[in-house]
Amino acid sequence: MTDHPGPQSTRTPADAQRVLVLQGGGALGSYQAGAFQALCHSGFEPEWIAGISIGAVNAAIIAGNEPEKRVPRLKEFWEMVSAPVPWKPFANDDHGRELFNNTSAALIATFGVPGFFTPRIPPAPLWPPGAPQSLSFYDTSPLKKTLERLVDFDRINDLKTRLSVGAVGVTSGNFKYFDNFEFKKLGKKMGPEHIMASGALPPGFPAIVIDGEHYWDGGIASNTPLDYVLEAEIDRDLLIFQVDLFSARGPLPSTLLDAAEREKDIRYSSRTRMNTDKNKLVHNTRKALRELIGKLPDNLKNDPSVEILCQVAKESTVTVVHLIYRSKNYETSAKDYDFSHVAMVEHWEAGVRDVHLSMRHKDCLEQPQSGETMVTYDLTRDATNPPNESRSE
Repeated sequence: MTDHPGPQSTRTPADAQRVLVLQGGGALGSYQAGAFQALCHSGFEPEWIAGISIGAVNAAIIAGNEPEKRVPRLKEFWEMVSAPVPWKPFANDDHGRELFNNTSAALIATFGVPGFFTPRIPPAPLWPPGAPQSLSFYDTSPLKKTLERLVDFDRINDLKTRLSVGAVGVTSGNFKYFDNFEFKKLGKKMGPEHIMASGALPPGFPAIVIDGEHYWDGGIASNTPLDYVLEAEIDRDLLIFQVDLFSARGPLPSTLLDAAEREKDIRYSSRTRMNTDKNKLVHNTRKALRELIGKLPDNLKNDPSVEILCQVAKESTVTVVHLIYRSKNYETSAKDYDFSHVAMVEHWEAGVRDVHLSMRHKDCLEQPQSGETMVTYDLTRDATNPPNESRSE
């Protein structure tokens, strides 16, 4: 007799497998580090971390260290890559801060970031076509040394914490996830090159060669690993904290610089919204399918087609808590490569603040979901009112 899908788990989201999903966004990544610090203070320790681009770097530092060393290692990384500029912001108003941030970003573009990347000398256009140095403006070999120093890859390969990072094949155009759990089955090991591949954004950074294939930044195809997490785990309930660095919603631009920033926000956030909405549709469809199977007459319940549908209808319960960095008025399209110490501290503190605001409504994670199999919350949008299920940005 067919094993028909029954009611879904009534466990609370707080009892589910805890997953941290980290989007790409360059210098904005210190927001993720601050958010992680605050999540740890709230008792959240992830069993699985998935990241893309700078999210992959943060993910590797977290997964590649013992719990008590994770925040100090993140602080060490962000202090190193955000060398202080020799002056303070020109003024406290929006115009002064905008000028300061753009100047800082211009210096970064000229001189690079300590422990991360350095400009090519001579510049890429002066190298002959086909030479590796002709394909990117910067050399990321400093990042390899930084990862080797800050990340214990033996710990990652011992599967202490699941780690998944996304990249794109340059010649195939196919999205690829490097996952330590999957690597273990294949007898492979993760190393710095897999993290670097996830953050190899062209034409700034060079492609990374792994097993004969060249890889670029995963954000080219999708800037969030949420899709991968939901496809890779369908048996266990999931509590996912998704930390995004670009917001889909924003004001109408009033200048060319505003327009450039708005375009970048939409480009890197729209896939997040699309992926979340698509997965909610899949979950709601499975729920409707289970309910329909339960209404079938007895003479149809053992039909082979129903047996197939029963397998498709099985799923876990998913709760997504969305943490979204929302730009300040003075930030421009250069915000993702403004590695100034001032900006790093601001982003870190914003991550801490948003988690604290979200945890005011921690009760929504401590009660079973009422019939829904996938719920998303944006608990920072209105911290004073009780949370409602939110449409993802």
